[in-house]
Amino acid sequence: MRKLLLLLLIPFQLFGQNTIGLPDVINYDKQQYNAGLQNWDIKQDKNGIIYVANNEGLLTFDGKYWNLFPLPNKTIVRSIEIGLDNKIYVGGQDEIGYFAPTANGRLSYHSYTSLIDEKNRSFGDVWDIVRINQNIFFRTSNKIFKLINGKIASYKALSEWNFMAASEGTLYAHDFKSGLNKFENDTWVPILRQEELPKNDPITGILPIQNKQSIVTTLKNGLFLLNNEGLSKIKTANQKIFENERIYSATSINKNWIAIATSNGGVYIIDSRGNTIQRFSKIEGLQNNNVLSIFLDQQQNLWLGLDNGIDFIAYNSPIKQLNPILQDGSGYAAMLFDNQLFLGTSNGLFSVTLQNTKDLSFSKGDFRAVENSKGQTWGLSRINKDLLLGHHEGAFLVKNNKLEQISNLRGYWNFLPLTDAFGKSQMVAGTYDGLVIFDSNKQKFIPKQKIPNFTESSRFLAIDNDGFLWVSHPYHGVYKIKQSNTNNYSIYTFTQKNGLPSNVNNHVYKIKNEVLVATEKGVYSYNKSKNLFEVSEYYQKLLGDASLRYMKEDASGNIWFIREKTLGVIDYTSENPKVIYLPELNNKMLSGFEFIYPINQNNILIGGEKGFFNINYEKYKQSIPKLKVQVRSIKINNQSDSLLFGGFYNTSQKEQIIPEITSDWNTIQVEFSSPLFGFQSNIEYSYRLKKFDRNWSEWSKRTEKEYTNLPFGDYVFEVKARNNLGNESEVSSYSFKVLPPWYLSVWAKTFYFGIIVGLIYVVYIWQERRLQKQQEKHQKEQAKLSYIHELELSRTEGELALLRNEKLEVEINLMNSELASSAMHLVKKAELLSKTKEELNKVIKVIDHPEAISELKKMVKTYNEDDRMDQEWKNFTKHFDKVHSDFLNIIKERHPNITSNELKLCAYLRMNLSTKEIAQFANISVRGVEIGRYRLRKKLQIPTEISLFDYLIGIG
Repeated sequence: MRKLLLLLLIPFQLFGQNTIGLPDVINYDKQQYNAGLQNWDIKQDKNGIIYVANNEGLLTFDGKYWNLFPLPNKTIVRSIEIGLDNKIYVGGQDEIGYFAPTANGRLSYHSYTSLIDEKNRSFGDVWDIVRINQNIFFRTSNKIFKLINGKIASYKALSEWNFMAASEGTLYAHDFKSGLNKFENDTWVPILRQEELPKNDPITGILPIQNKQSIVTTLKNGLFLLNNEGLSKIKTANQKIFENERIYSATSINKNWIAIATSNGGVYIIDSRGNTIQRFSKIEGLQNNNVLSIFLDQQQNLWLGLDNGIDFIAYNSPIKQLNPILQDGSGYAAMLFDNQLFLGTSNGLFSVTLQNTKDLSFSKGDFRAVENSKGQTWGLSRINKDLLLGHHEGAFLVKNNKLEQISNLRGYWNFLPLTDAFGKSQMVAGTYDGLVIFDSNKQKFIPKQKIPNFTESSRFLAIDNDGFLWVSHPYHGVYKIKQSNTNNYSIYTFTQKNGLPSNVNNHVYKIKNEVLVATEKGVYSYNKSKNLFEVSEYYQKLLGDASLRYMKEDASGNIWFIREKTLGVIDYTSENPKVIYLPELNNKMLSGFEFIYPINQNNILIGGEKGFFNINYEKYKQSIPKLKVQVRSIKINNQSDSLLFGGFYNTSQKEQIIPEITSDWNTIQVEFSSPLFGFQSNIEYSYRLKKFDRNWSEWSKRTEKEYTNLPFGDYVFEVKARNNLGNESEVSSYSFKVLPPWYLSVWAKTFYFGIIVGLIYVVYIWQERRLQKQQEKHQKEQAKLSYIHELELSRTEGELALLRNEKLEVEINLMNSELASSAMHLVKKAELLSKTKEELNKVIKVIDHPEAISELKKMVKTYNEDDRMDQEWKNFTKHFDKVHSDFLNIIKERHPNITSNELKLCAYLRMNLSTKEIAQFANISVRGVEIGRYRLRKKLQIPTEISLFDYLIGIG
């Protein structure tokens, strides 16, 4: 496979070399973004979200999450444009329209197809969409549609519209018959006739460069220069390559460089003269070489829409990768020597001649293998004016891209210059089993001796200002070695007994003229007076007590270190030292054999698992864009998921309705991200839910948070981002409200309030009644006591009243007796008079003397008058009313039309006299009494169910 890749690389080498350093390439296959294979266009909105025209719809990416939004007719989306209003205009097959956020932040599609005349609605694919000011133009093969103020105008092609793009504020379109046109005064004006353009070859890009000129790219005929003099083909050795590779799309990187996407050869970065600066193909990490679209994002990084997949090139990243001959060997050593860069890997030593570039990653060249260097390399050192290589096979001098062996002792780690006690130039080398002293003279290095009685592997070697050699073994301790005389050396061992925190994982370095040991508990420094190691308070304040594995000082005094597999630097360029971590290289550095080689502030080489990384540290500190963070989705869950917020803003949430969530949605999941695509490994997040979380969360890489069973109330979720330089973003927030359960709703509370008021009222009434009963009971008791008292008081009065009653009774009995006597007297008188009249009437019948008869009749008449005028009735009524409570007066008041005879009848009946007795009193027959009773009942209007006697007894 490796040989095949090298063979594929040969055509590129024929016309130019690539840069020795290349940015990271991130591949997104269809399984990751979960949509169609082909990706036809790419754009980015003001919030940093990436939009991709995909075979299955509109793809969105925020640095963490991919989402797909199909068109209503499920056709391919060929083109995208972002409007000034942040609408996402899209073109499909026989479909144009835009996506815009709904109230809940989810993208919703709105079609413009209905605005087009019905006869023009079968227009096929929309290949380009361009915004010019407020106008949106859609290009199909036969027509160009212009959208403005909700209306659509169409412009028919003379032959076929095959290209449309804007350059420097001017809209251009290419027609195979009319040539290259620009849109001016609402019409298309030809600026180049088709005869001046390549025949039957579509234009694929018009890109402005300096001096009011533009580079025109074509599909089959390469590059052209467009200026006031017309169109001319650019003279470059690369034209044939571009013609064969076929330029499908292009974009500007700056005023001097452009990126062209080809159908067969990947992407080329070229200058305005057509010279290749860099190339990205499958060899350099692309998924395939057929690039359908290319886009430069807000961070100046490149996005590629491929025939199968999407690639991201961190083009503006200050970190580049160097991989000699693409062998993927691990990086162990590096050295800049005689304008050449030497890199030692697990596969051997490689070299490349450097161009005069500030960032050596952009130096163009091809690495060459140094002869006889195959195998494991360990270290490169400059001793005097020579370059030495430590190798598994021994020690070597590097000359003319070849190796000359100076020692065949297996396993050399490193070399350091040394001066002996007599001032003679020497060199000490660390090996697998101890230290070797070399004499150095006129580019000759002669092994002199091994230091006796010391056989420890000496990969970590340093020399202090007093000439002591310091060696550390990761598992055996730290050693201090001093030459006592010509052939004898004193060796001191430092372990946990001598101040070190442990006997293992100790690594000795000389930093700022001080012997330091990187340990599992931070940095320890050597105390010469005490002859032991102590915790370095200075470094503890900066780095704490975490485990350190490697330390290296650069020319500017910055201290590079590796802390638990994370690269960092103590930066001294500002007033106060600042610790900066570079998480981009996490899990990419060579673990256990860490290596850092600072050349200058633009070139810091780091050994990696595959080759090396070059950090332009100066650019690194300056190129971090403004941090952004966004809430990307909020989902609520009970037994199923429901999207509360889709992550897309049309306006700020302050201008929208705050959503309300019922209490039965017991889980709320929030997702957030930062659209800084080239810096994802640098970003950490902190969040909180106001009115629920007391404090911000710890900084972490996680991009989601879940809350369960939130109590009801108003909440605001807040999130912020921080990069490795300590810069923080503005806080992004989203507000929502959790409604109370039904039993705590306003209506329920109103009901509860009513119940409480009712209960209070009931209790009040009960208390009132209870009090009333107590009062009544008290009153009854008082009344009883009063009654008893009154009884005692009235006993004597009762006796008096009894006497009075007895007297009254006697009087009443007397009156009744008189009344009865009067009544009997009247009865007897009436009987006497009646007998007398009968006798007189008999006499009148038997005598025959007229005068005597006349006198007798007068006497009978006199008896009759005497009967009516008898004063005894008055006495009767007087006594009767006294006895019967003024009965006669009452009945006369009730019945004013009652006659005296009827009144007498009432009195007789009241006295309960029999009909016969009444007939005697009234001096009438029994029949007359009955008729009188009937007439009296009728006059008194007494109902039939009530007897006359009962009625009369009830009066009075």
